[in-house]
Amino acid sequence: MIRFVGVGKHFGAVEAVRPTDLTVAQGEFFTLLGPSGSGKTTLLNVTAGYVAPSDGRVFIGDADVTDLPPRRRNVGMVFQSYALFPHLDVFENVAYGLRVRRLPTPDIRRRVAEALATLQLNGLGDRRIAQLSGGQQQRVALARALVIEPAVLLMDEPLGALDRQLRKQVQLELRHLHQRMGRTTLYVTHDQEEALVLSDRIGVMRAGRLEQVGTARELYERPASAFVAGFLGESNLLAGQVTHLDGDRAALRVPGWPAPIRGVAAPGLRVGAKATALVRPEHVRLGAEVPDAPEATEARVEEVVYLGDLVALRLLAPGPATLWCRRFARDGAPAGDTVKTGFGLEDVRILPD
Repeated sequence: MIRFVGVGKHFGAVEAVRPTDLTVAQGEFFTLLGPSGSGKTTLLNVTAGYVAPSDGRVFIGDADVTDLPPRRRNVGMVFQSYALFPHLDVFENVAYGLRVRRLPTPDIRRRVAEALATLQLNGLGDRRIAQLSGGQQQRVALARALVIEPAVLLMDEPLGALDRQLRKQVQLELRHLHQRMGRTTLYVTHDQEEALVLSDRIGVMRAGRLEQVGTARELYERPASAFVAGFLGESNLLAGQVTHLDGDRAALRVPGWPAPIRGVAAPGLRVGAKATALVRPEHVRLGAEVPDAPEATEARVEEVVYLGDLVALRLLAPGPATLWCRRFARDGAPAGDTVKTGFGLEDVRILPD
């Protein structure tokens, strides 16, 4: 288990991480997701011991490790650059942490062999790093972190250097590896797809603060703010003013729209305040599917993007507002058409700004 109690970090006048309370459960794959400068890597480095917190305490298991150096925290770290030793072969790169710990040679050979087999690197022990593909180098870095049998595995955007196809492949490999080993993992990325594929839970960070924590499904279907909605998944975000609140229902007046848009109210709304209506592209309805509701309107199909089995339609609605709609290719509409557009009440979420 990793536990942050009021952990914050500032560099001079810059508050990189605001005081944060967070618990990562034993065996959990937890991802810190956010844009550059949001504080996610700083929080990871605080966990590793490379950066000392300005406030708060860090616990791994029951131990307070706040003042311990990295080598005494029993964590494995995989860096974005991999940080492999080019003058050493694969075997010696993986064995490095064990040699530093002065393990007997037979134990080193056994554990390195097991790590290489787990990461599908059999037969590559005598290869130089420069002779490996990007995906193989990534696996070597992971094997080096795992071979020391750390209590916690820390990963700082480890797939950033891979091309898209290889990145998707390695994402699945990491997921299967975690399912087999069950090691507590704290993972940092700005890539929402990685976060969705890999994580048990995700913490979305913004300007040094945890904006929301939850499962991928919770964050996608019930984001707490327009920022989370816009950062996780494709979104249609319509800005307006709250005109009505009734329990978990709200109505939002959007400039140019024929009637207030109704939807599920997120916590923190108040009548008269600015807010945003979230509608995912897959929930935008067209033609006969549109509910008979006052906010239904006409929209012009401005662009059609072919995606294979799907098409993405860019619609120009009143306001003018741009909506993206995803449909099966056979159910799309041609550019230039005017179509009836609307949403189901349960498909709209009204979010505070």
